[in-house]
Parts: sequence; structure tokens; C-alpha cells
Amino acid sequence: MTSKRYERLARIRRLDPERDATQIYRLMVAYEFPWDVTRALELALYRTYAVPSIGRLLAETAELTARSQKRYDDTALLLDAVVEFGFGSDEGRTAIRRINRMHRSYAIADDDMRYVLSTFVVMPKRWIDAYGWRRLSQHETLATVAHYRTLGRHMGIPDIPATYEEFEHCLDSYEAAHFAWDARSREVSDATLALMASWYPAPLAPLLRTGVLALLDDHLLSAFRYQAPPALTRSLVRRAVRLRGRAVRLLPPRGAPHFARQNREIKGYPDGYRIEDLGTWPRPGLRGCPVHSERTGPAPAP
Repeated sequence: MTSKRYERLARIRRLDPERDATQIYRLMVAYEFPWDVTRALELALYRTYAVPSIGRLLAETAELTARSQKRYDDTALLLDAVVEFGFGSDEGRTAIRRINRMHRSYAIADDDMRYVLSTFVVMPKRWIDAYGWRRLSQHETLATVAHYRTLGRHMGIPDIPATYEEFEHCLDSYEAAHFAWDARSREVSDATLALMASWYPAPLAPLLRTGVLALLDDHLLSAFRYQAPPALTRSLVRRAVRLRGRAVRLLPPRGAPHFARQNREIKGYPDGYRIEDLGTWPRPGLRGCPVHSERTGPAPAP
């Protein structure tokens, strides 16, 4: 059983991390670490709210405060369509068009876009290395970088980091410079914590909130002005997640892929969905219209 658990890793190491980047990333996301990558990407997006220019924009659009579940679903489904079907597929191209149409409707600084892209590269590796059933391999790290560099180019993001180390530096330096208290960002954070708690029976909500906070670093907690859980609580929560990873190591390897559309947290489309219908459709003069940032100027025309 133990030897079989590592057979897919051996297959990954026979692939080229540049040429086969999305194939390797798909194996990593859908077979090796589906639960871990989902949790890591949730926290990756969550920590971006602590950058006031990002948190305020999300609060002003109300996408994560009034329509939290839909925003969560659409983000996961659009990103995962590219992973499942590839950049060259009709589904992948449609997903990227929807992502670009939404982002170009708002005045978002290139630095913010580059930072968010960095969270997608760095946070899954940090999570898996800390809590996964094994650490991320060099091949998987290189493939993750290549996959998201390709996504970043399709999104028109300039000056994309070239290596994992550059992505990591981008993330850490940007957070050091920009994490700060903002009341509107805190609204988005609270709404997201409430959404996560809503996925479980109501009596567990306080426990779930404490559990999430126990997984956050002090810099992030400080930016949102949350009181850090007691050291014992943080230790117990993190130890429990690590134990889950060790238990997974003893299980047989996954035989079928598990994509984001199969996650129990995706609740907004019980009758199915079309990729081209996902996301928001901001229009000038209507509720949810583009929000212009004083720092970056008016948004480009859709």
C-alpha cells in the first residue's frame, strides 16, 4: 500500500515541469492533494482581503458580503475549469474570458493582481508542506509556477515572477508593505468566516470560526484586528490537521480525480452550470457597477 501511494509521484517525476505543467498540476490538485489545495486556495484568497485596496473593492461590489456563496462558487469553478480542461480547451478559454471580463470592469492595480497570483503559487506549497500527507515535490513546485505564469500571461499581468522564490518574495514583501487595518476589509473577512461556518451544522459555527483563526498567522490576524486564539488552541488545531495528513498517507491512492466542481462546499448550482454564465456582469449605472479606485484611476472599458 505504501509503495502504491507514491506511484503517481513517480509518474509526475517522469514528466517535464515546463512542457507538462498543467498535467502535473492537475495530478497534484485532483489526485494527490484535492482537500489540501482547496483549503490552501481558500486561505490564499482570504488573506488578500487584508490588503485594503483589495478588501475595500470587494466590499464595495458586495460580491463577498451579500453574495458570498456565489462568489466562492464562481471563483473556484472558473479557476478549476482551466485546471481540468487545460488552457487550450474551449472550457479553459471560456473561463479565462470570464475572469478577464470581470477584472477589466474594475480599476485593479497590477501590483494587486500580481500579489493575488503569488498567493495561488505560494500558499498551496506552504500548506501542503505543513499539513499534507507528503511534502510537495520539486517537479510539482516548478509545474505550479509554470501553470500560474501561463494564467497570469492570459490575464495580462505584467512582470510576473519567474521562479517560486520570486513568487514567495513578491507575496511576503507585498504583505509586509500593505497589510493594514481597514473596516471594509474586515466586513469581507467576517462574511467569509460566516460562509465557511455555514457549510456545517449551526452549533459548530463558533468552533469552526475558532479553528480557521487558529490556522492564520499573527500578521494576518493583526491586520483584521482579530484576537489570536490561545496558544494551546492553535497547537491543537494545527496538530489535528497534520494528523489528518498522516492518516491520508495510509490510505490507498485516489483512483478517480476530484475537481472543485465536486466539492461539497460548492452549493450554488444544484442543477448544473455553464462556464460562460459564471461570475458577475457589472454594467455602468446598475447595482454592482464598476468601482473606480482613486489610486489607479478609471477602469478600462469592458
